[in-house]
Amino acid sequence: MKKSILMVDQVGHSGVSSGLQRRSRRRPVARGSMFGNAAGIRVHLLRPLWGKKVGASPARCLHQTAGTHICIQRAVQKTHTLNPPDGGSPERLGVGDGHPGRGPELSHRRSPHGGGEARHGQACAGPKADRDRPQPLGYPPLTEILASFFGKLLGQELDPLKNVLVTVGAYGALFTAFQALVDEGDEVIIMEPFFDCYEPMTLMAGGRPVFVSLRPSPSQDKEPDSSSNWCLDPAELASKFTARTKALVLNTPNNPLGKVFSKAELELVAHLCRQHDVLCISDEVYQWLVYDGHQHTSIASLPGMWERTLTIGSAGKTFSATGWKVGWALGPDALMRHLRTVHQNSIFHCPTQGQAAVALSFERELQHLGQPCSYFVQFPQAMQRRRDHMARSLQAVGLRPVIPQGSYFLITDISDFKSKMPDLPGAADEPYDRRFVKWMIKNKGLVAIPVSIFFSQPQQQHFDHYIRFCFVKDESTLRAMDEKLQKWKAELRP
Repeated sequence: MKKSILMVDQVGHSGVSSGLQRRSRRRPVARGSMFGNAAGIRVHLLRPLWGKKVGASPARCLHQTAGTHICIQRAVQKTHTLNPPDGGSPERLGVGDGHPGRGPELSHRRSPHGGGEARHGQACAGPKADRDRPQPLGYPPLTEILASFFGKLLGQELDPLKNVLVTVGAYGALFTAFQALVDEGDEVIIMEPFFDCYEPMTLMAGGRPVFVSLRPSPSQDKEPDSSSNWCLDPAELASKFTARTKALVLNTPNNPLGKVFSKAELELVAHLCRQHDVLCISDEVYQWLVYDGHQHTSIASLPGMWERTLTIGSAGKTFSATGWKVGWALGPDALMRHLRTVHQNSIFHCPTQGQAAVALSFERELQHLGQPCSYFVQFPQAMQRRRDHMARSLQAVGLRPVIPQGSYFLITDISDFKSKMPDLPGAADEPYDRRFVKWMIKNKGLVAIPVSIFFSQPQQQHFDHYIRFCFVKDESTLRAMDEKLQKWKAELRP
């Protein structure tokens, strides 16, 4: 009989102008331990391209193209969740990837104010001109509502055509940012654990990743571990800034950790970026998923940071519509012009219907922001209940969850298993968490992600006692996970 497998996780700027005009430093691209990180394997086919880039990136020379497109789009701009089920089967039930399935019962799709399916249908039935006419910088109603919505949050007056770019998901925004702003030999500071695309995207742009680790401090007696206990060493962070540093990547709330950076931590990062004339690429796709009264702060809202920061967002994470693949970048025109150049000479235009649906969703949220009926109020409340549910279930079998302040991922400490079962099958140099995950798949039918893959090669052995789960699942999926965990618990009894 085939074993039932439950997938609990699956790798689902003042002074900026001078920084942008720095000459490219023709330093060999550091390949380092690229293939030691599982994420690096994804770009191994690009190896022949490494080191080929000479001088400044093409975006520096082609930004006039973007200006032309702005003029054209301004002239024509006279007019104004679909989400596949998890796809589980009797053999494999998907509860680990980052897809919300049908979403929580409090989803805006089922709110009294209208359904996501209806919104998408309404978008698809829009004027033929909107369906046929390319909108290189983004569908105008979406760029306008993004400018209005986030302008209020950031304390800026945003121009929809100069400060907003709609992309194919946040991935598209990140890739465009790295290609537009990172030149050969530039150093990019990445905080680890890090979302696994940052390293390969830096390398593909010709840059050199420089890592600095968040490290856990002990919790108080009887207090559960929390992502808030993972902190940067200020002196270590400061030491990573050099004359070659072009950018720092910030991810708050952090994936996989769930850490929400405090305002004091962000002020430290902002001070160093200003002091060293460094750009900040701020990945804030989980900004609406914060729990326990914590507050998300955008680093671009801090003094002196708007002009050197790109803020990345995602409709997939914001509205539980990951299949729509709508993302965006927000920032000053001095930076955005280079992103527009890369975007218009690669993707050029994102599908209109998904953008239209996202625009409708933001328009609704703008009317209800902060009210009990707001999706941005209801969804985090529902996810906090699922987080707490999963944490209790994992504790029952001896796993020690690190309670996340935000995002929809939860890591757990498997140190107790490492001491009791140190000799799990696998290569001698394979991090323990990877061997443990393989053992858990085979013996318990649960799939999680080893957290060591979110670290640079030198740090992986130091963080090989954590695995990542995802709790943005419907109730039936979580109940199926509970059944497997209860069976596991029964097997632990003497």
